[in-house]
Amino acid sequence: MSAASLSSFLFTMSDLLRETFIGGILNIVSKGKLCPYPDQQPGFRAPEHYYQEWQAAHPDAIDPYGHRPSTSSTTSDATAINPNTGSATATKRGIAGEKGPTPDQKTDGRVEEPTQSTDTDTEKGWDPNLVTWYGPDDPENPRNWSSAKKAFVTSQLCLLTFSVYIGSSIYTAGIVDLTMQFGVSITAATLGLTLFVIGYGVGPMFLSPLSEVPALGRMRIYIITLAIFVCIQVPTALCDNLGALLPLRFVAGFIGSPCLATGGASIADIYIPRKRAYAIGIWGISAVCGPVLGPLLGGFAADAEDWRWTIWILLWLSGGTLAFLIFCLPETSGANILHKRARRLRKLTGNENLKTEGEIEQAHMSVKEAALMTLVRPFILMLTEPIVFFLNLYIALVYGLLYLWFEAFPIVYIVDHGFNGGQEGLAFLGIFVGALIGYLFFCIYCYFYLEKQFEQDGMYIVPEKRLLPAFAGGILLPISIFWFGWTSSSSIPWIVPTIGSAFFGMGTFILFQAVLNYLGDAYPRYGASVLAGNDFFRSGLGAAFPLFARAMFNNLGGPGGVAWGSTLVALLSVVMIPIPWVLWKYGARIRKYSKYAD
Repeated sequence: MSAASLSSFLFTMSDLLRETFIGGILNIVSKGKLCPYPDQQPGFRAPEHYYQEWQAAHPDAIDPYGHRPSTSSTTSDATAINPNTGSATATKRGIAGEKGPTPDQKTDGRVEEPTQSTDTDTEKGWDPNLVTWYGPDDPENPRNWSSAKKAFVTSQLCLLTFSVYIGSSIYTAGIVDLTMQFGVSITAATLGLTLFVIGYGVGPMFLSPLSEVPALGRMRIYIITLAIFVCIQVPTALCDNLGALLPLRFVAGFIGSPCLATGGASIADIYIPRKRAYAIGIWGISAVCGPVLGPLLGGFAADAEDWRWTIWILLWLSGGTLAFLIFCLPETSGANILHKRARRLRKLTGNENLKTEGEIEQAHMSVKEAALMTLVRPFILMLTEPIVFFLNLYIALVYGLLYLWFEAFPIVYIVDHGFNGGQEGLAFLGIFVGALIGYLFFCIYCYFYLEKQFEQDGMYIVPEKRLLPAFAGGILLPISIFWFGWTSSSSIPWIVPTIGSAFFGMGTFILFQAVLNYLGDAYPRYGASVLAGNDFFRSGLGAAFPLFARAMFNNLGGPGGVAWGSTLVALLSVVMIPIPWVLWKYGARIRKYSKYAD
């Protein structure tokens, strides 16, 4: 490795570590000497207009970093044209190649900003005390990270999501053993799955909005909640009765939920909309891996030991993930990154009026408004917006079917085909393989069709154009369910229903990608509330279906009941097929009558 390559690598690692949990602690404890930001390094000079108020009050003073502020624009390093007034304005460069902040930019740094304020600037709404990005190429803006860094961060979000999501289905492998140890019914033992799923459905309604608070950001929420999630697994594995186990399962689902609802927002922080679908798709695969691979890992563990080992595996997996993320997961929230920048610049310039957009918004938000955003708005959108309601219902049904299958697979593969618990878990790989194939076709669709539909340099798309894959996904679901149900008997090789389940994985993945991206584009101002409500809705059905699934299959004829039970469910999914077609044609018209949609 050449000296230049080594230097670039070390700079990248230092840059990555600075925004991580451990890097933030080191920076605070060392007062900026370790993992320093550019504005904490010798020779840095903030844009001139940030100093103006401090200069007026302290004309002869030296700032906290040893700089004597200049009162004349002739000391500027360069001259730039003020985009608001057309006049020449001074520009100070704090880092080689960086430009001063920009007046019209929000969080993506698209427009240049003058470095000194004028009366005309103030009249046109530019605030010289507004802390934004240092131009469109600001390296601290997550949208400007290198492709390698974006891929590394995305992989960590996938690992985090998988480590929590697997906590639901890994438990199912030990249900039979748990019933014998605690002397409870199958339905009672299944409550451990139900309460976990309810927990991560309710949790985002309270925890995910915290990641939108500029002072907190996303990374801290991930790390703190994952640490509590890891700790909860210890008493869960040591429980001696169901009364102690069930509350712990609910709390684990609740506290582990932020990554399940906010992971997509973190990906949106670092990718422009035109490229976001590829990364969201990978993240979606990791979400599928959790429920699908849980029975596989848990099945072998429960067969070898007992139900407690399913929880110990969850502890080791989530604990290892926590240790890795503490050192490697950076902050992705632009609002939080700018919040910390503003705090440092206030110290550097002495100008206490320096604020970010996020800080200004939070300062004007009352407790009532915060509660409305967090608790009430998701329900208002879910119940009053027809688009949100019907798509939530559709996704919730599909999600419920996935968990319903957790109860059908033991009947098909253990009772009919004589598999043990671990072998039964291998049968779930059909769904996983189907999801991978679905992702491949989804990427082809995005590359050759979807990207060409974007406007404004890849920043905007007509939401209904997102729905095209949902047509295929909706048709694949009933095909898969009919196939699986009517080929599940012992007279038919086990591979046949497994292939049928692959079409379910394919259809589910494609449908989820189309619908969730559509909701985010149709309600961009309230995306967090819409997606939190969707998570709540689908988790409710996902939690309820396993409670009656086994009784349904048995009451419809024992092992053969899988065929008739699948028929019932498939017919229900057929009824839902027209929903994306209707929205494709009339969605834009419906959105015109909504005060929430764009």
